[in-house]
Amino acid sequence: MEKIKIIILAAGKGKRIKRKDIPKVLVPVNGRPMIQYVLSAIKKALPCVIPTIVVGNGARLVQKKLGLKYNYVLQKKQLGTGHAVACTKKPLKGKAKNVLVLYGDKPLINAATINAIIHKHTHTKSVLTMATITVPNFRGWRKGFFDLGRIIRNEKGQIIKVVEQKDTSPTERKIKELNPTYLCFDAAWLWKNISKIKNENSQGEYYLPDLIKMACEQKQKIGSAKAKAIEGLGINTQKQLELVKKMIG
Repeated sequence: MEKIKIIILAAGKGKRIKRKDIPKVLVPVNGRPMIQYVLSAIKKALPCVIPTIVVGNGARLVQKKLGLKYNYVLQKKQLGTGHAVACTKKPLKGKAKNVLVLYGDKPLINAATINAIIHKHTHTKSVLTMATITVPNFRGWRKGFFDLGRIIRNEKGQIIKVVEQKDTSPTERKIKELNPTYLCFDAAWLWKNISKIKNENSQGEYYLPDLIKMACEQKQKIGSAKAKAIEGLGINTQKQLELVKKMIG
């Protein structure tokens, strides 16, 4: 059994980027498909690990562009991030002790952070380890971070819950430690619990962060590793695309 498997979620359409000809993860950022930055970071951090890429919209285009050196899983219907990871259960269950989930539309993740998450996870023996980012404010390029979930810790500094922005109290809303949703799981725990995610929300989708709430309710150990704020930037709109282009330089 391998130490770790890495899943990259890459099934989205990217309608708001105004590119109907290609799936979102192939939209170029300074001359390279945005997912290529994620793949490069993984290769630098863990050169022997072959990522599993969850494809959906434009699946054939993604596979043709990236080639045969990766594993692919098809998400036939895009029913949320939790559903995307659930699609990998059959090919990945029993293959690794741990599973790290990354995103094809978050190209600023770097190799050091990938290694930090995995190192923290394996050494603390948590069922779940998450990256967190901390910002001084929600102004300028950090404005979009206001919508991220807030990390709630107890007096010992342990994560006891993550509150989505829409559910925060006025006090919780002021918290500057945030959840960019880079998650590393104990594989046995993940595959046992992934099917328990519900889609009782306005979008009718299965959200991967619900596993954080599940782990908290089960009083499981949750670890964390620090990431740079810019690594939390995702690309969902044309404006965000232009911002990330500037950050990459």
